[in-house]
Amino acid sequence: MSPRRWQGGTLVIASHNQGKVVEIGELLAGLKVELLSAGALGLPEPEETGLSFIDNALLKAHAAAKASGKPALADDSGLSVTALGGQPGIYSARWAGPGKDFAAAMQKVEDGISGRSDRSAAFHCALALAWPDGHAEVVEGRVEGALVWPPRGHQGFGYDPMFLPTGRDLTFGEMDAAAKHEISHRADAFRQLVARCFA
Repeated sequence: MSPRRWQGGTLVIASHNQGKVVEIGELLAGLKVELLSAGALGLPEPEETGLSFIDNALLKAHAAAKASGKPALADDSGLSVTALGGQPGIYSARWAGPGKDFAAAMQKVEDGISGRSDRSAAFHCALALAWPDGHAEVVEGRVEGALVWPPRGHQGFGYDPMFLPTGRDLTFGEMDAAAKHEISHRADAFRQLVARCFA
């Protein structure tokens, strides 16, 4: 079955994370899309009970589409660390606690891998675009890299300052938005989504 195409109008970004909302807006720039965030609409945040990035992206997109009556786009992303058996993975945001303290979350990751030779990691991003009638399109992107300590840079958000993408000299925390958007897991997923539903 061919993918459903975007027909224009308003798209709800199913996130209360302002950093993520801004980044998604930048990645969708140039498309005929009016963006509203779930936070701005006062939509509740659903419990993320899925067992994968795709499960959680679908859960959030369907909840926002149903609550708003408009198509909704959800991102579920996180950091998988090889030496931690893939953790924090889908629990990446939860490692930062209710106060979203990513300095503490990065310290927790570093404590877990300190002294280990394998510092490889990957960022994953699942995107789900859902319509109020229940239809959804899903894509998944990733970027490989290694973890540095101490964290470097103040750009981006989350674990960006400790993630050094493969073949690069700057962490995501040191890159400007344009450089990050060329190679990030979210950019990879968005290229696939745009080709699938917007191109």
